[in-house]
Amino acid sequence: MSFAPLAAISPGRARRGPRIAALTLLLAVGSAGGTWAETPLPDSENGRYTFTPSADGVVRLDTRTGKVSTCTDKGSGWACYAIADERAAFDAETGRLQAEIDRLKKEADALRAANDSLKAQLASAAQPGAKTEEAMPKSDRLPQPQVTEKDGQRKLEIPLPSDQDVDRVMGFLERAWRKLIDMATRVQRDISGDKI
Repeated sequence: MSFAPLAAISPGRARRGPRIAALTLLLAVGSAGGTWAETPLPDSENGRYTFTPSADGVVRLDTRTGKVSTCTDKGSGWACYAIADERAAFDAETGRLQAEIDRLKKEADALRAANDSLKAQLASAAQPGAKTEEAMPKSDRLPQPQVTEKDGQRKLEIPLPSDQDVDRVMGFLERAWRKLIDMATRVQRDISGDKI
């Protein structure tokens, strides 16, 4: 923020500007009481800092960076501590949240791509002629029940499984039964062997 020189605003008042500033400073120092008369203000480093009296000491504004500090006289000299800059904290939090949003967008895009890939795989598997993992070969599909009319009455004919299907089921049951008997025999041997 820059201000136009006083001479540019009103040439007649240009000479009065420094006088008014000095008078204002003198009044501010005089109204602050005896403590201001005893302790000089901190060094302003050639106009870089502006000072405003406060209840605890002085509020210092860095005219180059815009940072605000509170300064107190500790007896051995002035000590200035930066006031928490809420704008910087706000900007930092905004930056953190923006990075989080970007990360989540990338993650969502990756999940969408994976989802689309899975949908494509499922669609290609569901097409006729595509290889699918089935329990039974395609030639062994169970026949569907049919409704027929005989002698003027509707009858539901449920087809029976073929001999091949019955043999396959019986073979499975026989193998399962043998494994169960073998397991029972082993358990019985283990128990009788422990008693002897």
